[in-house]
Amino acid sequence: MKIAIIGGAGKMGRWLAEFLLKDGRDVIIADPDEAGRLETGRRLGVATTVDNEEAVRSADHVIIAVPIESFEEVLSSVGRHVRPGQAVVDVTSTKTVPVDIMHKYVKAGTVLGAHPLFGPGARNIANKNFVLTPTGEAETALAVRIKSYLEGRGARVALMTPGEHDEMMSLVLGLSHFIALVAADTLLSSGKLRPMQTAGSSTYKVLLTLIESVLSEDPELYASIQMSLPRVTDFERLFQQKAGEWADMVAAGDRAEFARRMKALKDKLARVAPDFEKSYENLYRIVEGL
Repeated sequence: MKIAIIGGAGKMGRWLAEFLLKDGRDVIIADPDEAGRLETGRRLGVATTVDNEEAVRSADHVIIAVPIESFEEVLSSVGRHVRPGQAVVDVTSTKTVPVDIMHKYVKAGTVLGAHPLFGPGARNIANKNFVLTPTGEAETALAVRIKSYLEGRGARVALMTPGEHDEMMSLVLGLSHFIALVAADTLLSSGKLRPMQTAGSSTYKVLLTLIESVLSEDPELYASIQMSLPRVTDFERLFQQKAGEWADMVAAGDRAEFARRMKALKDKLARVAPDFEKSYENLYRIVEGL
């Protein structure tokens, strides 16, 4: 089976190519970045082309791994070359708009929105999360097959609508990235980041790891995620409101209210995640692995 990866010289495209090759698949990479394309082809030993349409015509199935901003341009050129029986799967971080675009341009074959919830630093897919977003009977059948394939290799897979995905990602990605960036801005603006690297607590070390992992990523990608998710602004405004409330308690020296609010949060969390206190042990496992 031959898989075409459009955008295969990007970080995630390269990761997918390497994963598929290790799994015994044949791969062709299409990418306009000549240096990146040739280097990826040389390193992985795969065929490459600058022509997206050629890659689609030569493959059994297609993965779209391009930035959100260029997604429609790519689909408008390759969509008419998709054949009946081909699957076209996108791996962008949002789903509603990309899935709509695939439906607009792909009239043969079956499309499917997919989101691997990890980055190209992952060693494999064991214990990694994927979301698949089918919208009809044919897409659901394809999603079930891909789910079985991924779970057979140790992944965890959830199926939901594109809209459900995007609302969830507004929290899972949008808010967590936002918190990391604001924390980074705070620490770096304080001028105290480096001295605390050697004197920081376990919690601080985990926070610092989150900050460094986010800042190591592509700013354009993270900007796209922030601007594309539908409810990210709502959640970030709620975060600002809650941060202000907690900061006001600390500034007022209101120890009793602080403790009361923290206990209320613990009780509320216990109702939805009864085993949450095990996270303290998990925290130390993370720290010991750093």
